[in-house]
Amino acid sequence: MYDSVDVARAAIKVAITPSRQAEETVILKLGDKGIRSAAVDIGGDVVNSIHNIIEKAIMASRKNGVTEECHVEDGAIAGATREALMQIAEKATGLNGGGKIAICRHKEHLSVCVFMSIGLLYLNEVVIGLGHRSLPE
Repeated sequence: MYDSVDVARAAIKVAITPSRQAEETVILKLGDKGIRSAAVDIGGDVVNSIHNIIEKAIMASRKNGVTEECHVEDGAIAGATREALMQIAEKATGLNGGGKIAICRHKEHLSVCVFMSIGLLYLNEVVIGLGHRSLPE
């Protein structure tokens, strides 16, 4: 049985993978443990793209079977993603960034991790944000 901290760790592991191949390997290993996972790359003006980033997270979650299309589950993804983005918003204001969003779920625990590099040219800051929600099984 995994609790919210374990699911958050899983989301962080998926988000920090350096390649698509490594990401797929981690997602398969988590799947063997009963943790459903999804990830999607993001980039651009972070603060002005919040609605696009939330939509990407919802669509990736649905596509990969982490959640189903319903307002309760979409709302949980949207809320957790927004929470994670707000944790990095201060550093991202006015800057571009690139990185990944990872979504992991085990039973009622849902975590979203945003891992990004933000900045100008080669002057980048690495940021991470994490959101959690509870959903009925």
